[in-house]
Amino acid sequence: MNKVKVGNFLIGGDEPLAVLAGPCVLESLERALLIGRTAKDICQRLGVNYVFKASFDKANRSSFHSFRGPGLEKGVEWLGKIKEELGVPVVTDIHESYQAEPVAKVADILQIPAFLCRQTDLLHAAAQTGRVVNVKKGQFLAPDDMRNVVDKLHESGCDQILLTERGASFGYHNLVVDMRSLPIMRSFGYPVVFDGTHSVQLPGGNGTTSAGNREYVGNLVRAAVGCGVDALFLEVHDNPEEALSDGPNMVYLDKLEELLTEALAIHKIVQKNHPC
Repeated sequence: MNKVKVGNFLIGGDEPLAVLAGPCVLESLERALLIGRTAKDICQRLGVNYVFKASFDKANRSSFHSFRGPGLEKGVEWLGKIKEELGVPVVTDIHESYQAEPVAKVADILQIPAFLCRQTDLLHAAAQTGRVVNVKKGQFLAPDDMRNVVDKLHESGCDQILLTERGASFGYHNLVVDMRSLPIMRSFGYPVVFDGTHSVQLPGGNGTTSAGNREYVGNLVRAAVGCGVDALFLEVHDNPEEALSDGPNMVYLDKLEELLTEALAIHKIVQKNHPC
């Protein structure tokens, strides 16, 4: 397997489990630092490699009036401060090609949202920055289809690739996770990430906002780690009820350590019995 270098550690193969965690969107610099610092401390205690995640702009919200974030300029500034103060890598998503270059000046990983995973120009722009590119599998794609995404990135000169599973559309306002997608995408030779919180999202389930079933995050995370993944993507918040985006599917920050402890126990068994 091709290992991916993020900050001062590697993701993939026999490397320790990595965690990409933080709030859905940058609500304020102070809150982001609080969440990031707590998540970092938990990961350090557990021996987990940590990447801070948050979006500077949620461009695909259900409603025109929904909170989207601080925007590109201020968002990149905040991410830079978070990266410097916490001393951790950061990941954030881009929605348009022009965002790739300025965001890459700060972000260690450029993330391609699931709805945009087939956008060739966006993939090319991200690949050209030289940063790690994490592509979320579209809710409308079969896992085999992600091979075409990998090929597009290769053609654009990128070999630092992460592929993320986040559920597939199953009727209206519902997602399911086909666990077969994890080994299928991993067979392409790149690390696979499981997004445990968006996988329990109910897109548009509240009319003008998405709903979610956070009570199932633990079940899916344990199953995914048992299937063999290299990293977890988790949206966490100190008070999801007042979160400005994706509150119903975010994990309570004070539940993160318990969740990761269970995941790590399973990960060690999988690595022992099925070494990469």
